[in-house]
Amino acid sequence: MPLSDITRRQFVAGAAAGAALPAWLRAEDPKPKEEPVAFFLVGDTHFLADKEDTAKLDERSKLVTGRLVDLLNKLPGSDIPQTAGGGKVLAPRGVIHAGDCIDTGDKANVKMQETEWAAFADAYGLTGKDGKLKVPVYEVHGNHDSPRGDGLAVKKIVERNKTRPGVTNVSKSGVHYSWDWAGVHFVCLGIVVGQVADVSRKRRYAPLGSLEFLVSDLKEKVGASGKPVVITQHVDMLRYAQPLPVEDKKAEGMEWDPADVKGYYDALKGYNVAAILYGHTHARNVYRWDGTNRAAKDGVPTFNVDNSSHFGGKQQAFFYFEVRAGEVTVREYQTADAWETGSWTPQTWSAPNPAAKK
Repeated sequence: MPLSDITRRQFVAGAAAGAALPAWLRAEDPKPKEEPVAFFLVGDTHFLADKEDTAKLDERSKLVTGRLVDLLNKLPGSDIPQTAGGGKVLAPRGVIHAGDCIDTGDKANVKMQETEWAAFADAYGLTGKDGKLKVPVYEVHGNHDSPRGDGLAVKKIVERNKTRPGVTNVSKSGVHYSWDWAGVHFVCLGIVVGQVADVSRKRRYAPLGSLEFLVSDLKEKVGASGKPVVITQHVDMLRYAQPLPVEDKKAEGMEWDPADVKGYYDALKGYNVAAILYGHTHARNVYRWDGTNRAAKDGVPTFNVDNSSHFGGKQQAFFYFEVRAGEVTVREYQTADAWETGSWTPQTWSAPNPAAKK
């Protein structure tokens, strides 16, 4: 089975059967040789208001989202089993959220959106001191937050970016932003990355100048330094990395214009991209991306996080990352009962990265 087709659910059965994994996905040295940058990646939390009483949160959503934040607070310092590489969970610099923070931002009920965003802000806060989460949060918006970039969630993100801890660069739109953690450069780019200047057709999801920001940010903040770069957007790439040209009507119906996907990949050339992170698919997927629509042997390490606290099911998951100059190491924590209990997936992903230039 190709790696790109393996979901978290399928992996458990494969692992039990002793399925072999590519070398770049096996942790040969689970003990870090230097203090890495540690963080959690969650996605698709889908805070949902009660449809009958829009001033309060749906009970299913309230339970699963609350349990997740409690768990994120408890995990630092805990032991990681040998089946997931061993060691301890390091103190995280923060939580990165891959989008779909709320559920109804793509609908007309503003009262539901207000309740959902208030619940998200109460749970995750911003700085690690103003919400239930004990570390800062760095979110992007997804299609359930604001597909056209003009909804409540995007307006809230713009406002939050003015005081978000550590941010050193913000886009003209105010939506996209970047920061550094100990020599690793992070960029949050919203729902999709676009748009290329030479293709003027309408986009299904508004990129809000994210490609322009990425190009200028990498040039200004990374340059020839070779420092590792971690990029987050919401939508997956493989389905839309199609050969060009694509007929206008077909492209306009896609979540991500293939011309913009190519522009995104081209913008990364020459940089040490340690990882691309995204959500949206509600299934875990780990692969390397070489700009095509298939998982590659060589390319950018890419991590698609499962839904982390969706009200509609009990199976959820999130990633725990450790990034250092020479390597990114990733583990997954999962639940089958909406975070009443949870466990480490019996697997570790490791991908080497060139060392940053001194």
